[in-house]
Amino acid sequence: MKNFKLYFLLLLVPVLATSQSKNNFSVIAYYMGDEKLIESYDVTKLTHIIFSFCHLKEGKLSVDSTKDSLAIKKLVSLKSKNPKLKIMLSLGGWGGCEPCSSVFSTDEGRNVFAKSVKEVNDYFKCDGIDLDWEYPTIEGMPGHLFQPADKTNFTALVFALRKELGKKHELSFAAGGFQKYLDESVEWKKIMPIVDRVNIMSYDLVNGYSKVTGHHTPIFSTNDKEESTNRAVEFLLKLGIPSQKIVIGAAFYTRVWKDVASINHGLYQAGIHIDGVNFINYESTFTKDKGWDYFWDEKAKAAYWYNANEKLFATGDDKVSVREKTNYVIQNKLGGIMFWELTLDKSHNGLVDVIDSVKKLK
Repeated sequence: MKNFKLYFLLLLVPVLATSQSKNNFSVIAYYMGDEKLIESYDVTKLTHIIFSFCHLKEGKLSVDSTKDSLAIKKLVSLKSKNPKLKIMLSLGGWGGCEPCSSVFSTDEGRNVFAKSVKEVNDYFKCDGIDLDWEYPTIEGMPGHLFQPADKTNFTALVFALRKELGKKHELSFAAGGFQKYLDESVEWKKIMPIVDRVNIMSYDLVNGYSKVTGHHTPIFSTNDKEESTNRAVEFLLKLGIPSQKIVIGAAFYTRVWKDVASINHGLYQAGIHIDGVNFINYESTFTKDKGWDYFWDEKAKAAYWYNANEKLFATGDDKVSVREKTNYVIQNKLGGIMFWELTLDKSHNGLVDVIDSVKKLK
C-alpha cells in the first residue's frame, strides 16, 4: 500500500504543478442559488463555481432535489459564456456532514462514496468535488460525531477520491481557518500533494458562539491570541505547502452582536450574537441615518461598524477589505480567493468586481 501511494504521488505531482502554473489566480464562488439567480452575475469574472451543497445519502454523494439538479445543469451550461469556468460540487457544509465521520471510517465507505462522486460528476459533466466536512477530528456542529480516527480517514478519503477521479477532475477541500483545525484536523503533508487546493475559510474566526466581539475575517492578527487569514497562511507555508495551492476566503456578510458597550467602538467587547447582514444589503443598512458609523482597523486590515444608539456591533468584509485580500493573494503568490457566497453579492458594482479589478492590475 505504501509503495502504491508513493507511485501515485510521483505520478500526480507534475500534473498538478502544471495545472497550477496555467491558472495562477483562481476566483472561486460558492453558490447556493437556483438556476435563474445565477443569470444576474457575470461569470466571466470567475474561474470556479462550487455548487453548495450536496450531501450523503446511503453513503453516496446525493443531489438533494430537482431544484438543485436544474441549478447544477444551468451552471455547467455557463461554460458557453466562459469556456475556462470549472463547475464543482461541494459535500457537506455547516451541519451538512453529520454521517461523514461514520461513512468515511472504512475502506468500503470511502470507495463507495468515491465511485458515486465520479458518477455524479460524469452525469452532470462537472469538474470535481470540494469536501466541506466541518470538521474531521474536532467538534463542529453540536451533536455530530467526531473522533480521532477522522484525521487519517480523511487522508484515506482524499486518496480514494483521487484514484477514482483521476487527473481529469479537480479535488479540493474547505478548511477551518482557526488554529485548532490547522493543528488537529488533517494530515497536511500527506493530502496537499494529492489535492488541487485548500480553500481556507478565513472567516467566522469569531463566530456565533462567541460572547465577545472581534473581527470575524481579518487579514492580520492584532494580538497573539487572535485568529486571522495571515496566521493560517503562514502556518501552511511553514509546513512547506506550495503557496499556489492555498486559497483564502472572503465573507460577503457580517456578523452582528447586540448589547455591546460603546468602549472601543464595540470592538472586543461583550455582546450577544444575532443575525448578520449580507453585502447586498450593506448600503441600505449601515447608514448614518440609522445610527451606524464605519471603522477601519489598519493593523488587522478589517472593516467594522458600530451603532451607539442601539449598541450594535458588526464585523465583515467590504470593498476595502476585499481589495486588501486580493492584493494579499498577489503579494504572497497564493492560488486565489474564494468567497461565501455569490448570491450575497450585488450583481453590479459588487465585491466580485473588486476582486476582478485588482486581479487585472497584476
